[in-house]
Amino acid sequence: MAHSSPPIHPRILIVEDEAKTRASLAEGLQMEGWTVATSASGDEALGFLAKESCDLVVLDWMLPDRDGLHVLRHLRERGRQTPVLMLTARDSVDDRVQGLEAGADDYLAKPFAFAELLARSRALLRRPMLSSGAFLSCGNLQLDTKARTAVRAGQQIALTPREVDILEYLLRYQGQVVTREMLERDVWKQPRRFSSLDNVIDVQIMRLRKKIDGDRADKLIHTLRGIGYRMGNESP
Repeated sequence: MAHSSPPIHPRILIVEDEAKTRASLAEGLQMEGWTVATSASGDEALGFLAKESCDLVVLDWMLPDRDGLHVLRHLRERGRQTPVLMLTARDSVDDRVQGLEAGADDYLAKPFAFAELLARSRALLRRPMLSSGAFLSCGNLQLDTKARTAVRAGQQIALTPREVDILEYLLRYQGQVVTREMLERDVWKQPRRFSSLDNVIDVQIMRLRKKIDGDRADKLIHTLRGIGYRMGNESP
C-alpha cells in the first residue's frame, strides 16, 4: 500500500472544556513540535473550523452548548474529512457505535494515558492516502482507491475515512485472514499491541459490514470467531 507522509508539523485542534486537561494535552503535543489550537466549547470549535484548517481534531464528547457529536456531524455533513479522535468517559458499545457512525475515526475512553493519545494521533496523521488510481473489487463491490469511494451493485456507499482504510485493507488481503493485530499494525499504525483497540476495531468492522453487506444474501465480509476477518464471495 502506498502511504502519504504525515505532516512534519501537524496542526491540531483540541476541543475540551476542562481547562486542566486542555492545557495538559496542548503542552504535551507542543513538546512534540506540533502546532496546537484549543477550543473550550462546541460553538468555539465550529467557529474556528469555519475559518481555519487543521490536520487532526481531538474532540471531547461532553461539551457545553453543542456537544462533540454535534460538532462531528456538522463537519461530516459539510464534507470535511479531517481525522477526528473522540475523547469520552462514555465507553459502552452503543456509545462507540454512535460516535463512529457520526464519522469519528478513532475513539479514546477517559481516563487515558497521554502516550496512547499521542500514538493514536500519529496513526491518524499517517492514515493511508493512496496515490494510484487502481480499483479493487470483490464480487459486485468496487473501491476506487484514488477517489476513496465504494460502489456495490451500482449503488454508492457512504463511508468514513477510517472505513475506507479498513475496506481497502480487507480487499488487498482478499481471501486471507486479517487479524486485529494486522489491522492495529497496518491501518491504525500502532507500534505495539493495544488491547484497548480491540473493541474499536470490532465496532468499525460491524459498521462497515452493515454498510457493505446489509441485508444482502451474498455477504462479503466474514468474521472468523476468535481469529479475525476475511473478505470474499464465499463464507469461510
